[in-house]
Amino acid sequence: MCGIIGYNGKGNVKSILIDGLKALEYRGYDSAGIALSSINDKEIIKSVGRVAKLEEKVKNESKLTPKFGIAHTRWATNGASTLNNAHPHTNGKITLVHNGIIENSDVLKNDLIKKGVKFYGDTDSEVVAALINYYLDDNDIVDSINKALKMLKGSYALVIMIDGDNNLYAVRKDSPLIIGYSDNGYYAVSDISATLGNAKKIVYLDVNVIAKFNSDTITYYRDCKEIKEKVIDVSNISFESSKDGYEHFMLKEIMEEPKLVSNFINKYLYSDNSFYDISNYKRIDIVACGSAMHAGLTSKYLIEKYDKIEVNVYMASEYRYEDKIYLDKDKTLIILISQSGETADTIAALREAKENGIKTLGIVNREGSTIAREADYVIMTEAGVETAVATTKAYIMQVLVLSLIAIKTSIKLGFSDKNLLDEFKKLPHLIEAVLNNSDNIKSIASKIYNIDNCFFIGRLIDYAMCMEASLKLKEVSYIHSECYAAGELKHGTISLIEKGTTVFAIITDKSVLDKTISNLKETLARGARGIVITCDDTDTDFDLEIKVPNAPYFIEPMVLIPSLQLLSYYVAKERGCDIDKPRNLAKSVTVE
Repeated sequence: MCGIIGYNGKGNVKSILIDGLKALEYRGYDSAGIALSSINDKEIIKSVGRVAKLEEKVKNESKLTPKFGIAHTRWATNGASTLNNAHPHTNGKITLVHNGIIENSDVLKNDLIKKGVKFYGDTDSEVVAALINYYLDDNDIVDSINKALKMLKGSYALVIMIDGDNNLYAVRKDSPLIIGYSDNGYYAVSDISATLGNAKKIVYLDVNVIAKFNSDTITYYRDCKEIKEKVIDVSNISFESSKDGYEHFMLKEIMEEPKLVSNFINKYLYSDNSFYDISNYKRIDIVACGSAMHAGLTSKYLIEKYDKIEVNVYMASEYRYEDKIYLDKDKTLIILISQSGETADTIAALREAKENGIKTLGIVNREGSTIAREADYVIMTEAGVETAVATTKAYIMQVLVLSLIAIKTSIKLGFSDKNLLDEFKKLPHLIEAVLNNSDNIKSIASKIYNIDNCFFIGRLIDYAMCMEASLKLKEVSYIHSECYAAGELKHGTISLIEKGTTVFAIITDKSVLDKTISNLKETLARGARGIVITCDDTDTDFDLEIKVPNAPYFIEPMVLIPSLQLLSYYVAKERGCDIDKPRNLAKSVTVE
């Protein structure tokens, strides 16, 4: 989940690399480092913490006028967040940055130590550098890299510098790496946003294809043989993002939701062929991680209610290792949901499905991402750049896509009237109403921000909403939050309820209103403080309530979502948290 940028060109190398790291900081911010080269000389500067610290060190310590360089912002996986473990890593003539995990690094390291190789840190990345350097004695550079790759097990995106060579080398497997073409040189980046719009053409680097580039030329190799790669024009795509006057990206991205929903509905609501048809399937497995999995769980209730199709929702990290039974592969569809399209566990599930001959549908936010390229069918959520680590607008767009799929399929199957689609046109205004009436949410946040623990309870589709609400609060405020199906809290966990414990009850499904209220009262009888999140037309007689406009069942989740996101945002703000970059988190989870 680390961020990588390599640049070889005629621009200002230092500023290009540092600015690129700032754009990539959402991918990890435990430490950062940069390696600069003038071919005959090299500087490596590292810092623990944010890119801003590295930027200051480079200003104060760098003496080189570099021709090219590589840089890295780290989310720690192998080795603690220390200066020694920060990237880039050097062994012999090789200096590199790495995203991913080398699963057999200990075996390789021990073997190299026996051969007399010395190591200076604890990371698997240094093992890769040492392995390439070991082969370099007897081979040319591309051959040395290729030999090393054949020894590696796991995932990697690598950008490599070699002492005395004016080229950079880039290669990947199961971690994203993109080659960017600009007017003044070439980039190798984890995300095209790191080029800040300077790259007008890109190549999505294929697995184990080695890109070799200097400031003027680029060559691609597969198994040491020169090949051609497909170059894509991205000159009309914007990858940049700014706060537009908002204090935090998270708030800005929540406020963008009505416009994004409106644009999507206007484009696709009445289209006949823009959405994938699920009417021919008898079973759907939805596979995702984190918030994307919660979006899938929401859609389970919608698809089963409106389409009468069996839906199972799985965490991708578990799904790929389960023993799966497909009674009818031709009637089974696997839906993969991922904001980045690069989530490692979800990609693994996608590839396993394809190996088993099962059709796959990817729902992603990034064109050209691995899932977008490899799934049989793809729907883009069109949420735009999402900079805050905790997802908001991308999540609501996932729910919108899945809700539209459910209703369009229901109409095709004859279970629903086509007039249901008209209800979607009201959605942007309903979301705006929630955003325009946030004072009550702010007030509640000011009353609860100093708590240490809380619970969210709900039933059926409200339970799916509770899961996302609980996760969002944990992510940005660091409050320990648990989510329970409302009827389950009493089966053991209610022992944790004590005087003053905050319990949120989400109640939009009126068929279980009385049951959920009863479960909430069970906690109040033990001293809890109850807060109800419900619809305008629901009377619960609680002092602390967050109410949202009433809407049809298949739209209500998207009306509710902004209120839950604002609650987490305002609580985190009251607590003084780093809202856009919560501790220990990364936006794109490209490791298992």
